[in-house]
Amino acid sequence: MIDIVVVLRAEDAVLDFLSVLTDGEAALVLADQGRTLAFSAARSPAERLADIARHVRPADDRAGSPGPVPLAELVREAGGDRDARVWTHSPADNRRSRGKVGRDTAIGCAGGDVRHAVGYSPFLQVVSDFDRSLDRELIAAKLDFVNRACEHLLTEQSPEYVVQTPRIPSTERFFHTDADERERLFALLASLDDEAASVPDPWEFGSSPYEKDRLDATAAWVLGHRAETGESLVEVGACEGALTRRLVAGGIAVHATEPNPLFRTRLADAVRGTGSVRVSAEDLAGLTEGGHPRAGAHLLIEMLYYGQDLGLLDRLPTDHVFVALEPDAMNSRLRPWLATSTTWREAETVQLVPPRVETVCAGRAYLIKRGSDGLLLRRTTG
Repeated sequence: MIDIVVVLRAEDAVLDFLSVLTDGEAALVLADQGRTLAFSAARSPAERLADIARHVRPADDRAGSPGPVPLAELVREAGGDRDARVWTHSPADNRRSRGKVGRDTAIGCAGGDVRHAVGYSPFLQVVSDFDRSLDRELIAAKLDFVNRACEHLLTEQSPEYVVQTPRIPSTERFFHTDADERERLFALLASLDDEAASVPDPWEFGSSPYEKDRLDATAAWVLGHRAETGESLVEVGACEGALTRRLVAGGIAVHATEPNPLFRTRLADAVRGTGSVRVSAEDLAGLTEGGHPRAGAHLLIEMLYYGQDLGLLDRLPTDHVFVALEPDAMNSRLRPWLATSTTWREAETVQLVPPRVETVCAGRAYLIKRGSDGLLLRRTTG
């Protein structure tokens, strides 16, 4: 049996997998270099660390996963015809470069014994399957490696590469996943690109009690203003239609926009035959261009987190905008802008749901959902 560790960069092997690489026969796959290092059972931990240290490089934003097939070939090269345990990054690593290596390794080695490191997880608490606490000798070796081989990374500005105290664990934690759990963990830490849409319902709107309460409260809030806004709404960034379906069930005509083609296909399927819904691909900027009919209100629900130009709201063809955000984002991003706006005034503010701790990915991890506040904006100028 051989242990094969697959990492993006050399320092990752020591930061998260030292307990694996210092005992018995082992091999190391460096994805950024397409290289394998072999460690016989006779080699001491100090010799192994010295070999790894020679491959630590400056931060390089071009480093990334070569894909499932090349990684599987490197694993086969390292293991030969021996039985192997494969260890790699978490698909939910907040550093996407590492998350992709972890995901691609598991895809390439499907059917094998693949184990993921929890590592440093600032957004999720991941439930591990087994933990390895380092003794003081190994901790001293890990710290010495960091100080000698990674000195340049201690002051690195990029969060992808900087080495800080939370990234040097004294207990290394690991877990198994099946394919569905792996893909959901990977999508959960994605943004709004195709990685997030790689699985249906990545944010678990259909199964999360918190999200059900949030969506029910949001729909009730919007529908409660129908006498003021009328029967025609534009929902910007409708994702897969979880809120859209609730609004249509309340008798409202909805123009649901979704730029991501994968989400948009699922959105169209979800609302087909359910009422008066039009689905289109516009983003917030596209809705400000000419030719769009005036609507009773535009809905910007949990979507103003991505640096959009808030000045675009002035050009929306409506007199009402419903915004929902986490309270911190509402106070730090929207309210300062609103304080200087001559176009909009605050008509109403509500708490839709308070914060709640909740499991995700069928209990593999848990996190704090930070709550959602609603703010109704009313136009003050024509």
